Amino acid sequence: MADAKAEAARQAPAPQSSQEEEEDWKEAEGDVEVADRSTSNGAGAGEGITDRPIRVYADGIYDLFHFGHARSLEQAKKSFPNAYLLVGCCNDELTHKFKGRTVMTEDERYESLRHCKWVDEVIPDAPWVVTEEFLNKHNIDFVAHDSLPYHDASGASNDVYEFVKKLGKFKETKRTDGISTSDIIMRIVKDYNEYVMRNLARGYSRNDLGVSYVKEKRLRVNMGLKTLRDKVKQHQEKVGEKWSTVAKLQEEWVENADRWVVGFLEKFEEGCHSMGTAIKERIQERLKEAQSRDFSLLQYDSDDSDDFDDDEEDEEVAKDAKYVKE
Repeated sequence: MADAKAEAARQAPAPQSSQEEEEDWKEAEGDVEVADRSTSNGAGAGEGITDRPIRVYADGIYDLFHFGHARSLEQAKKSFPNAYLLVGCCNDELTHKFKGRTVMTEDERYESLRHCKWVDEVIPDAPWVVTEEFLNKHNIDFVAHDSLPYHDASGASNDVYEFVKKLGKFKETKRTDGISTSDIIMRIVKDYNEYVMRNLARGYSRNDLGVSYVKEKRLRVNMGLKTLRDKVKQHQEKVGEKWSTVAKLQEEWVENADRWVVGFLEKFEEGCHSMGTAIKERIQERLKEAQSRDFSLLQYDSDDSDDFDDDEEDEEVAKDAKYVKE
């Protein structure tokens, strides 16, 4: 339709009658120029569309929406300075038919996309193969996706985006290494028993988890053994910590033993010296006190002997006087 309009505009002569017809002709010529630039391939693609946002389309399944999905949508959004990002998401029927069962339902996948900040509009029930009718219906200028070939529904291994690449409207995005929906599912499958045990512990029944009675009992026994092993391990770690603390203290004691012994001996010697000095001073004080006491006793005895001599002299004088009187 756009090609027919462009061809008609090229073949139509410039109007000579009225100003209104001349303006219509210029408008048609401008549309032709925009169409030519939008269909060109390479770095200049999209340069002619300057009066409105570039409408970029990205599609996928987006099961278990992760940061790899978000990064690819970010690249699509930033592929042009002024881009309006439309994201198509296939429904469960198409996905289960051509790819396999999903973890999330189509409504959950739609809602996850609506909460991504790079997405401007979500298109539910997106087609498996992008067609010209779909591009025209949503006025899509470019389709953004990684360059890996994705097989269409024909069974002939045709690339889903082959038509868009031929038009020059394909914008390549880069995948994020180390993350994908398949990788996440593989992690769950690898540790399946762990997740079943975890959900059984949280109150889910075996019917909810789709496991048999025997498997449930076996997993519960394993869960009990695991709990016991964890407790034993915790106990061993505590004992190990205590032994480590004791060993550290012993090492510190050995390292500081000499210093402690020397310090003790210095304190002991200082104490003995102080004690000896105190004892010596006390003995000297006692000796001084004993000497002072002996001197006092000697002086008292001398005074008593002098008094005795005076009495004897008095008696002799009295006797002499008595004799003279007679």
